[in-house]
Amino acid sequence: MFDMIKFYISLLLARSAYAGIKLFSKSSGTSFAGKMVLKFYPDFLSNCRGYINNKFITVTGTNGKTTTSGIISHIIENAGHSVIHNLKGANMLTGVANVFALNLKPFKKFDYAVIESDEAYLQKLYDYINADYLIVTNLFRDQLDRYGELNTTAGLIKKAIDKNNDLKLILNADDPLVASFGKDKNALYYGFEEVEYDCTYNGESHAPAENFNCLCTEALKYKKRFFAHEGHYYCEKCGYKRPKCDYPAKVRVSDNSSEIVLIYNDESYRFTVNLSGLYNAYNALAAISTALELGISADDIQKALDSFKSIFGRTEKKIIKGHKSVIQLIKNPTGASEVLKTVDLKSNIVIAINDNYADGRDISWLWDSDFELLKDAEKSIITSGIRANDMALRLKYAGIPQDKIVVVPDIKDAINLAADTASDSEGITILPSYTALLEINKMKF
Repeated sequence: MFDMIKFYISLLLARSAYAGIKLFSKSSGTSFAGKMVLKFYPDFLSNCRGYINNKFITVTGTNGKTTTSGIISHIIENAGHSVIHNLKGANMLTGVANVFALNLKPFKKFDYAVIESDEAYLQKLYDYINADYLIVTNLFRDQLDRYGELNTTAGLIKKAIDKNNDLKLILNADDPLVASFGKDKNALYYGFEEVEYDCTYNGESHAPAENFNCLCTEALKYKKRFFAHEGHYYCEKCGYKRPKCDYPAKVRVSDNSSEIVLIYNDESYRFTVNLSGLYNAYNALAAISTALELGISADDIQKALDSFKSIFGRTEKKIIKGHKSVIQLIKNPTGASEVLKTVDLKSNIVIAINDNYADGRDISWLWDSDFELLKDAEKSIITSGIRANDMALRLKYAGIPQDKIVVVPDIKDAINLAADTASDSEGITILPSYTALLEINKMKF
């Protein structure tokens, strides 16, 4: 009884804190209330599972967590169910606590929860909540100062999985590390059998790809490689290979959309996703597979995909000073290289790089990202943020002429310059790191 009283007091504290920070515009409000709640009642999250009537779904991985969880949540909601979801991507414990504290009510329950979790915090989340599903999107090198090498990140996720024997895994079969989580577990797999490009760019990238060894230590080989280490791999020594998919699909990637043909229960289903890039096709396939697993019809899934809008810097579209603008988060070599393939080289381009804690202090990833893809940009490229000069140097070595590189450290000034120098018909492409994206989200133009 005492615990429930503390729980209800926590809900009141959260709402009061949120009202205060919004009144004084001191924060975006994605984690502050959660910090207060967990300090007052550390076991707050243990009580939250009881407010979900149906399934508790978690999503983790290096890239695509926010988009994948956003699509899943949108599909569930459009199918007529209530869902609680950390929409803005605050995915550490404080962010998760924040979304529950601000949305739960003593006598109201939700049908589903869809929670994106930081890879390093997943096992901490599972200390408090037994999830029903875990979707793992991919594993790439990311923020080496926080996570270390990939095996470290994989180990953290595996420890989380081992905490819950009833957990059902939905795994990217095309990622050898992710697929390995399914060994001796209750796992389903999704992946692409074929990838076709029908757009102004192709799938080629000069960014370095990870080389993976099998558990037997032999280097993996590939029959098909779609990007980075994603593809159809096999081991010549022990026979380990990409698992057979429960949700196999083919995809045709166009400039601003993808067409996915998925086989499920021996029937073929065609889905159109209004997001650019193969990386977003993977995110959509993960979400579609999860929705089908939940029993949602293909028609309801497509209706939701038709109305889905990009989330917070993930191919987010805005009008800035009358110009169509696209904001694309970049934060690690593979993710940045895939985004760079889709950049409109006729647009005015702003690259805003910070090295705050949430970005990762180590910016060596800039040198492993394929900025050479910007060599044919028609306009000047503006670099901004704390590491504006480092980004400018990287562009110089990528082959962009120095007279086309403009350094404007203040991010708002940089975007204003891009807008003011663009003609009426020209768009703006903004490529920010994470905390630069948070700054942009607060700006008014």
